This record gives sequence, C-alpha cells and structure tokens, in this order.
Amino acid sequence: MKESWSSVDTLETNFRPLVVIELAKSTKEETIEWFTKRIVDKKANGGAQLLIKPLVTENGGENIYLVGASHLRLLLGAENVGLVKECNDNSMRAFTYSSRKTFKDFADDNQNFLTMSECQYIIKHELENLRAKDEKMIPGYPQAKLYPGKSIVRRLLTNGILVQIFPLHDREELKKLRHTWYGQVKIGYQPLDEIRCYFGETIALYFGFLEYFTFALIPMAVIGIPYYVFAWEDYDKYVMFATFNLLWSTVILEVWKRICAVMTYRWGTLLMKRQFEEPRPGFHGVLGINPVTGREEPVYSSIKRQLRIYLVSVPFVCLCLYFSLYVMMIYFDLEQWALDYHEENKSNFSSLMLYVPSIIYAVVIEIMNRIYRYAAEFLTSWENHRLESSYQNHLILKVLVFNFLNCFASLFYIAFVLFDMKLLRQSLATLLITSQILNQFAESLLPYWLQKRYMKKMKERMHSLKMDTDLSLVEQVNSEKEMGTYFGTFDDYLELFLQFGYVSLFSCVYPLAAVFAVLNNITEIYSDALKMCRVYKRPFAEPTANIGVWQLAFETMSVISVVTNCILIGMSPQVNALFPDSKMDLILTVALVESIVCFPIQQFDLDCRDIETTINLVRVLPFAFIVASQPTFEVVNIAALQFPL
Repeated sequence: MKESWSSVDTLETNFRPLVVIELAKSTKEETIEWFTKRIVDKKANGGAQLLIKPLVTENGGENIYLVGASHLRLLLGAENVGLVKECNDNSMRAFTYSSRKTFKDFADDNQNFLTMSECQYIIKHELENLRAKDEKMIPGYPQAKLYPGKSIVRRLLTNGILVQIFPLHDREELKKLRHTWYGQVKIGYQPLDEIRCYFGETIALYFGFLEYFTFALIPMAVIGIPYYVFAWEDYDKYVMFATFNLLWSTVILEVWKRICAVMTYRWGTLLMKRQFEEPRPGFHGVLGINPVTGREEPVYSSIKRQLRIYLVSVPFVCLCLYFSLYVMMIYFDLEQWALDYHEENKSNFSSLMLYVPSIIYAVVIEIMNRIYRYAAEFLTSWENHRLESSYQNHLILKVLVFNFLNCFASLFYIAFVLFDMKLLRQSLATLLITSQILNQFAESLLPYWLQKRYMKKMKERMHSLKMDTDLSLVEQVNSEKEMGTYFGTFDDYLELFLQFGYVSLFSCVYPLAAVFAVLNNITEIYSDALKMCRVYKRPFAEPTANIGVWQLAFETMSVISVVTNCILIGMSPQVNALFPDSKMDLILTVALVESIVCFPIQQFDLDCRDIETTINLVRVLPFAFIVASQPTFEVVNIAALQFPL
C-alpha cells in the first residue's frame, strides 16, 4: 500500500539540519511567515512538508534558516525523485516505499540508508517544486508577480529576496574524506565511491574522468621521454610518435565510455529516469499557456531568440575570433623582433628574450579566455533560453569555439603555414606550461589563501562573543555562507579539454607535453580536492549518467587530432618518399588511413549528423592544400635556433 503524503509525520525528535536558506536582511516579516509556512505545510495543501527552524546569529539581523526533514519524508521523497538503489538480489531498481524491505541495508531505524547528499538533493527538489496556487504576488512585494504553477523559490531568487540556498557540510564525514582523498600523498586511485556519496555523481564523474585521463597519458609520457631525448633535433623521426598519437586519441575516449557506464550503473544513475526540466530562473516572457504541460508560464518567441542569436551573438563571436587572430599576428611580429634582436646582440639576455613573446602571448590568451567567458555568459543569458540544458549547450559552444581558436590557431599557423617545427615546439611548450601554472594559481591557490584569511578573522570574531546557542553550528553556517559558490564542472572540463588538445594535436614535435600534463593532473587532483573540501560551499548533488556534452566535445577534438596527425604524417619526408611521382596517391592513402582510424569516433551516441559533412571536408582539404603547396618543412624557418625546453 502506497503511503499517503497527508499521513507523513513532519515532527522529528532530533532535528538534523541539512540545507541552509538565507533571505535578504530587509525581507519583510509577512514574506518570511508566508514562505516558512509553505515549506512546512502538507503536500496536500501545496507545501513541501519539511522541517525548518531559524538560526540565531550574533547580531540577530540576519534571516538564516535551517531546513531538514523526517526520515519517512525523505524516503517518500526518494521515491518521488526516482532514486535508484541496490536490492537484496544485487540488482538496481528505482526505490519505492512500498517495497522498501527488498532494498539492501534498509531498516526502519537505519538513518543512513540515504546518504546525506541524497537527502539534500531531495530537499532541494521539494523546495524548487514549491509552486504558487492562487497567489498573484509574493506577500509584501507587489512587483514580484506570481501565477499558478510558478516556482516560488525561483521567483524569490530573481527578485533578490532569497539570497542563497546551500547544503551543509558533514564535518565528521568531510574529515574522513579529506584524509583518504588528499590528506596523504600517495600513488593510487581516488575514493570515487566516497566522493560520490558526499558530493554526488556529477562531481565524482569529473574526478573519475580526471583520474582516467591522467592514467591514459602515462603511455604517452613514457614513450615521449626517450623519444624527446634521442630524437631532439631530428624532426623527421616524429612519424611513429604521430601514429601512436592518433591511435591513442581515438581509443581512450571509447574506453572511457565503457568505464563511465560501469560506474554510473553501480551508482544507480545509469537507469535513473530523466526528470522533467523546468524553465530556468532567468527565463522571462509574456504569460501564456505551455502547449506541453498545459500550465500557465512565461512564453518567449523562438523567432525572437533566433534573431538574437544570429544577428547579435554570432557576429559578436566572429568579431572576437577576428580579434584573437589579430593578437596572434602581433605575437608573430614580436617573435620576429626577438629573433632579430638576438641575431644582433648574441648575449645571454638576448637568448632569454627569445622566450618573452611566447610567455606574454600565453598570458594574454588566458586573460582573453576569461574576459570572453563573461561576455559569452552575458550573451547566452540575454538570448533568453527557456531550459538550463539549452543555456548550457549554447554557452559551451560559444566558449569552446573561441578557446579552440585562441589557444590553437597559432600552432596550426606555425605548423602548416610557416612549417617551422622548432618554433612549434617552443610555442607548444610555453602555452601548455604557462596555462597550467596560471590555472593552478587562479583556481585553487588564490581562493584557498583568501578563504583561509577570512576563516581566521571569522573565528576570532565568533570566539570573542558569548552566546547561549550552539556555537559550533553558528560558526559552521557563518563560515560556509561566506565561502565561494562552486558553479559546476564547466571550467574544470574546459581545462582538461584544452590540455587534451595540446597533447593530442602536436605533441609529436614536443613529446614532453604528456609528461607535463601528467604532472599537472596529479597536482590538479589534490588542488581540486582541496578546493571542493575547503574553499567552496558544498554543492548540491546532481545525478547524472555521463559527462554530458563534454563527451561530444572531446570526441570532436579527437577527430581534429586524427586529421592533424595524419596531415603531419603525410607531410613527413619518409612518407613522401613512398610516393615520389604522385601526390594524389599520397592524399588518397592518408585520407583512407584517417577514415579508418576515425570510424570508431563516428559512432556517436549523440546526434552529430549536422557536423558530419564539415568533418569530412576538414579531413581532406587542408592536407591537399598543404601537400600541393609545400611537401616539406624546410621552406620557412624564422626560429632556426635551439630552444632547450
């Protein structure tokens, strides 16, 4: 018999705070009373049927509330959101309260059947699904309009009444996780199951992919070290390394999909039903009827959105791409100036000056990437996408296109226009190493230092006060609410995407690229773990079955990598010697090899038919143009000096 929502006992003897709600200090009393009442009301009355209590702070001027739920309420919520749990027969099934006895480790008095992150995810889901009934506005705020079915939490957020909602850390569990994760320097696997239990599947999948990618780079690094040592100046011997490179970039992504499926099946998210996606908080439009749900909600014309995309966003992105190419040409002018300066002076200082243009260009690239990211977020928000998934897809596309051109255009120009392998090696090494150093500093070290300073001041202020309330809980909430917000894995995957490009595209001329990537990723694992546990608020768990659109992004980069390495192989003197009379035979042979290698990549699970024709053109045309114009690398050599990297 299915448990009725109306019979759920919302009283809990031991209140366990799970989620923190912070309202603006100026929030009116009638608004607070109405909102808290909706949270504790029964489901039959349109409430969330949760537990809530105010947090008494030192100055009493803040509106901070702690939210929890009874054990029975959480179990019914687990069924509502479709959580998948392991059964006694080791199969994975969606949890239902009526068949709760068939699930492994379930007991009526077992409060740990659901992990803390799952409980917080359930509470977040219930809060986001608090909807207006017959209210026309938020009480006390006539400008905050409501209509039947509108999410109350989203309206409070967009009007600045609700400051933030975040899940609390479990100090004891976090301490254990820190010790096993990064508390000791060791060579081994990460505790992915523990990470998943604490932070959720999305975070665990990122660290799983980071770990897998690091191990996948080891063969490249092992081969690259002796190759770099014994073939330092003989660029004609890069064919074997390029051949291994194109095979490597094809295989690792196919293996990852299998590993990802195994992990997500064990975690229960591979079989989890996809929830109906609600409109994102920033979406606005004229009030109308949704033809799918039949609910009254904002409606925005898709024609207007397309006009904004094609008449504003696309020209802006093209303008940014042009500016990136313009900066690239300035870099080449600086490179030529440094070379001329060294030729005139022949001193130690002039030798060091040879590296300055590449370092400056690498720093400028990082600055441009970050500035463009803010512009891309503003444009994508202005396009007014209804769903969060659509917003993320358009944002990722904008960022990836610019970052790819900004980071790799100079390398393609050096390789296929200047034909200068020494300059290519120098530029690749400088861009890779500089970007890794800057990212480590900006994403982990600087935020950790700032957070540590704030924590020291906050502890001194808290301990100077004499309070009758639970000082440890007040201290915890006050410290966590001032922490930075973790906005997801976007920047982390983007960093790995660019690193994958540096390694897979041109590492045949700089075999140590994989070595530096492995060293960076090892420190990245520890710094990202530190960042998640000490710098940012605890993010809400987000169930997911894969790495999403990033799988397609990496596979697209893999296709470009295969094309690039095939072109490099076809341009080598050894391969050219096999076809002394017919360049067309060379073009067709290399194109055939490339098609065979790319065949596994083309079996995308995602719908990528629109880019298939473009990929086929990219495969053959650049190679045909380059071979027809210049079959060797010795034509232009603007950096004929040795760069001991």
